[in-house]
Parts: sequence; C-alpha cells; structure tokens
Amino acid sequence: GIKEVWSVDPAKHVPGRVVHTGGWPLETDSFGGSFLYHIDDGKVHLGFVVGLDYQNPYLSIYDEFQRWKTHPAIRSTLEGGECIGYGARTITEGGFQCLPKLTMPGAVLTGDNAGTLVAARIKGVHTAMKAGILAAEAFMERADEVMGSSGKGVELSNFATKLEKSWVHEEMYKYRNFRPAVNNYGFYIGSALIAFDQLVAKCKLPFTLKFAHEGDHLSLKPAAFSKKIEYPKYDGKITFDLLTNLIRSGTNHEEDQPIHLHVEDHAGMLKENYKKYDGPEGRFCPAKVYEWLDNEKGEKYLQINASNCLHCKACSIKDVGQRIDWRVPEGGGGPAYSEM
Repeated sequence: GIKEVWSVDPAKHVPGRVVHTGGWPLETDSFGGSFLYHIDDGKVHLGFVVGLDYQNPYLSIYDEFQRWKTHPAIRSTLEGGECIGYGARTITEGGFQCLPKLTMPGAVLTGDNAGTLVAARIKGVHTAMKAGILAAEAFMERADEVMGSSGKGVELSNFATKLEKSWVHEEMYKYRNFRPAVNNYGFYIGSALIAFDQLVAKCKLPFTLKFAHEGDHLSLKPAAFSKKIEYPKYDGKITFDLLTNLIRSGTNHEEDQPIHLHVEDHAGMLKENYKKYDGPEGRFCPAKVYEWLDNEKGEKYLQINASNCLHCKACSIKDVGQRIDWRVPEGGGGPAYSEM
C-alpha cells in the first residue's frame, strides 16, 4: 500500500469523514482499493492498496495510486491543498488461512506482524491491540518460568491458545473467505461469492477456501502475454513523480553503510525478471530502488538504489524468482515518518 498526507483547503475539510473505494483504476484481474480519512488540523490521509497477487507485470502500484487521485471525487478534496507526506509498506492481509505459527522459544508473533488484519472490514488496529494484550497476559501467566533460571528459550504456547479462544480468532474466521474468493475466482465471480457469503449466508458458509497459489511471486504472467499500461503524466499539483514524493518520506541511509538488498544470481534476474517479465521490480517498488540500465557495452544490468528504500518489503515478496534477499539494514536508516 502507498499513502500520502495532505494539508487541504479548510473549506473542504470535514473532520471524521471516511471514504473507501474499491477497484478503479485497477483492471478486474487485480485486487485493491483505497481510503481517504479527514483527520484533525485540516489534514487528510489517503492511500491505495493493491494485492501483490496481481498478474500484469506492467502494473505500477505507485502510478495506479496517482491515477486514482485524478477521479473527480478525490481530486476535488485535494485541489488547493499541499502534499506533505509520503510512504509505503506491505500489509499482511491474507487473513485467517495465512496465520503463521505464533510462538517460538523466546519470542511470539503478535499484532500486525502476525497478520491479524481483517481485510473485509479494512480494519486491524483493534485485533492487533487485543493480540498484544493476550501476549502480555500469556507472559504474565508464566513470568516466573520465563524470568527464572530455567526461563531461557521458553515457548509461550498459552498465547496461541488464548488467541484461538478470543474474539480475534472468531472475527478472522468469520471473514476467512473474503480474500481467497477474489484471488481464486477473479473480480466478478469472487465478488459475487463474497456478497453471498456476507449478505446471504451471514459469513457461515460450511467451507473454507484455500488460496490458489503458494505465493504472490507466482502470480505474474509473462510480459509477452500481458498488456502494457499507459499512465497519465504527472501534473505536479495532484499527481507527482516518484522521486519528488520520495523526498517527502524523509528516507535516509548512510551512503557508505552495507547494502541491505542483495541479489546473488544476477544472470537469473536478467534471464527471468527482465527478459521474461520486463523488469516488474521497477514498477512494484514504491521508491525507485530497482532500475534496469545499459552498461557501456549496451548490455542490461540491474542497478539497486538501496539508499532510496522505504523498507516496505514488497520486493522480497513479489520478486518472481525470489532472488532478492532483503536483510536488516544498519540501525538508524530508513524512512522518517512523522504522521504516516
């Protein structure tokens, strides 16, 4: 997902107003939607989210967001305002079927990191907070064991049990078929199935859908079988080129720090990513980290602008050959968000 923060004309600001949209400008083979929230101090938070299981390698998540802002219902709010913030991150929105094992010796996964977002409701703060509370309770129940001499490597299996018995698990199970319905059956059939599940069956269908693929990196079609997408030019008022927006993120890495984005198999990247899929990493990255350039011999090579990185992790998920190794960067680097 990609997000901007705007300071808008006071006459257009309606504190508390919430706008959600779905679909446009995406094609029907992609899943996504938007949000626009009027908050305090004359500011608006807006963003666009695209499922990384999209099929067209020419789709640019950033440019879909910029095009979405040109819709009259959105443009009218932004005209006369100023964009003051930009950022991006990958959302764990797979839902109930994608929950990982939540405990391990010495640690737990909780909140958004565990994937407790309920995509059908576009909400996740409430489930993340409750999961955190349950993790704290699980710790306190075994605090003596954890803090004692034998506490090294204790696995809080009681946390997983607590979560399974909570309303978080109940809510996630209730909406479990929302995301895989579109993933498996496309926009039209998937939407019809979701409508029947939620409006007719009241989320009580007697089956649980599985995702059709094992990972978002497997969903792309080769460039030869895909339609190129022509995006409108940026106007510098409502829509902006990526590098202009990137400055608003405040992202910063020391130029001499070890690069945290590694590709060992450059030949494989050239053969598969560029020649077969026409370099999709240059379009799904929201920070212009990846660029296919020509060397002095006219040969293509992948340039990695690691200092641009917003730490969104999209590349480690969507890269078709899983050749991009996203490592923990040197401390202190990355985006400097203030209101994101």
